[in-house]
Amino acid sequence: MSNKIPRSDEDDYSAEIVCKRQAFIEEHSPARLDHTRQFSFDPADMSGNIENLFGVAQVPIGLAGPLLVNGEHASGEFFVPMATVEGTMLASYNRGMKVIRESGGVTTTVSGEAMQRAPVFVFPSAREARDFDRWLADNFERIKAVAESTTSVGKLNEIEHYHAHNMIFTRFDYSTGDAAGQNMTSKATFVACEWIRKEVDYISHYLLSGNFDTEKKTSSVNMLKGRGRRVTAEITIPRQVMIDNLRITPPQMHYGQGISTMSAFLTSSSNNAAHPANGLAALYLATGQDIANIAESNQCSTYNKVTRDGDYYFSITFPALILATYGGGTGLPTQRECLQIMDCFGPGKALKLAEIAAALTVAGELSLGAASRIDHQTRKNEWVDAHEKLGRNR
Repeated sequence: MSNKIPRSDEDDYSAEIVCKRQAFIEEHSPARLDHTRQFSFDPADMSGNIENLFGVAQVPIGLAGPLLVNGEHASGEFFVPMATVEGTMLASYNRGMKVIRESGGVTTTVSGEAMQRAPVFVFPSAREARDFDRWLADNFERIKAVAESTTSVGKLNEIEHYHAHNMIFTRFDYSTGDAAGQNMTSKATFVACEWIRKEVDYISHYLLSGNFDTEKKTSSVNMLKGRGRRVTAEITIPRQVMIDNLRITPPQMHYGQGISTMSAFLTSSSNNAAHPANGLAALYLATGQDIANIAESNQCSTYNKVTRDGDYYFSITFPALILATYGGGTGLPTQRECLQIMDCFGPGKALKLAEIAAALTVAGELSLGAASRIDHQTRKNEWVDAHEKLGRNR
């Protein structure tokens, strides 16, 4: 009995080869594929997104909203598709969205765009490394022209360079249009590095990625310099709106946020927020994003205060929000439909989606931030009660 996964050199996405892989699984495992084998679109649509295709994973998708956004790219009310298996989550986000609507909406601002590839150049000694550091600065325009010759969309905006020992660690920073851009920047940077290698004869060797781009990892360099889109979402909630909907006062919320920030500092957490990964992951899964980018996108900082009028101001900044409305998994049929719900499918929509994503997390932060408080009269906790009623504990 062969244990080699069936493949076809002619067409590895035909219905025939998919059926062979399904039969292979049932022959080699105790599984019976009653559900994963069922899907409504052409297997050929998944070419370039998956190898050894045998079926699909069906994850429940719910609708939250409307979410009122006052952005430069996203303006108005949006219904947001969220894919998750965590009960209570959408209910919590919906509660936060109600607070947002009654407060006049979330204001969103995109302040940066940068997707990186980060080659490291190695030299015989630190002296040559230092000289190359200067050469990079002097020859940026020439390198830019070579890199941009590989793409009609990507633009090389900066080359960061950091000297350590006999190495120069770089970050080639690109704008990438409506694509996330990792593959685009890899190709452009490789061509540029090969050109550099021919121009600078004292380079010992280079690695195309020296891990300084910190792809799919949180990092201090991303917090400061950014990766993907840097987006801030902020809101001022009237005191009575907060009391009526969240059953908490601005000073109480501010007090709890201060303790949470101290905890984030003590534990060296990647952010001082409550759970932005929940909303982002649910949105990413529904809309065909590379879900592993949550590792970077989840990195953020929050700031809050009680205003002089006694209202509550809350802000969250994401320095490395990585998402796309074109390319990758966004064109798959179900993911395309989810993007279309928000009018975010296709070219010219990436910044709009980024603003919606940042605004979405505000709803979750407000709701969970209030729910974690214990009512000192009833001795109840909304977080626990909600999971008992709607979640996995029911």
